[in-house]
Amino acid sequence: MAEEQLAGSGSAVLDAARAEPYTIADLIRIMAALRAPVTGCPWDLEQDFRSIAPYTIEEAYEVADAIERSDMADLREELGDLLLQVVYHARMAEEQGSFAFADVVDSICRKMVRRHPHVFGNAETRKATQLKGLWDRVKAEEAAAKSSGGASARAESLLDAVPVGLPALSRAVKLQARAAKIGFDWPNVTPVLDKLKEEIAELEAAMRDGLPVDVAEEFGDMLFVVANLARHLKLDPEAALRAANAKFYRRFRHVEQRLAEDGRSHEQVELAEMDVWWDEAKAAEKADR
Repeated sequence: MAEEQLAGSGSAVLDAARAEPYTIADLIRIMAALRAPVTGCPWDLEQDFRSIAPYTIEEAYEVADAIERSDMADLREELGDLLLQVVYHARMAEEQGSFAFADVVDSICRKMVRRHPHVFGNAETRKATQLKGLWDRVKAEEAAAKSSGGASARAESLLDAVPVGLPALSRAVKLQARAAKIGFDWPNVTPVLDKLKEEIAELEAAMRDGLPVDVAEEFGDMLFVVANLARHLKLDPEAALRAANAKFYRRFRHVEQRLAEDGRSHEQVELAEMDVWWDEAKAAEKADR
């Protein structure tokens, strides 16, 4: 019923087997059909911004994973899934009269043009804006404009621009980078390493004391310093950890394959023997470099 109603608007019928490519307009129509009262999808009708947000984050990670694997076919699909999330949130906002997908597009286009006067301005503007820190300056002006028209009574922090919903490691790096803009930072990597050793010692002490709350706090402090170390080394801690996860997966798969070749289950094999197979995988990877 919903498909027939939408097809009557003058666009091609919604059919998975249709010959011509679908467009962003079709995707918006599909989402409208899924959210249509009575005729829509019961699951989609139950969702709200909060329930969909975890899927939005998950899809962004799957895009990053496809990029890491250099899988362009998968990247095309995952980008579509991420785009669906944008359309989904925009549709829910439109239902409550806040904004629509077209407003999202208009907003980001205006922001990109505003933040790139060195690209979209006239010749004189482009020359005048070839300066270090332009992006940060424009963002600061935008933040000032927001605060002047906002209702918040509290004093704004330099750190408020870092989204709370970021992955914890990424947020730690961004918080530290923001603080560093006003000189609140170690001068080089040496004191960061010293601080990491200090935090490890404090974690060990908390573990000896046996208080779970203290252990959790000290473990968090240690991870925060690890994120700071990554920043000083100019590394993305999320990317580094993803690479370590992939390495662990490859080597553990080798252990599993050796178990299968041997015809034994993991219960029948000592850890020391599995460690030998792990070292085989490690040596093979080094030889392939």
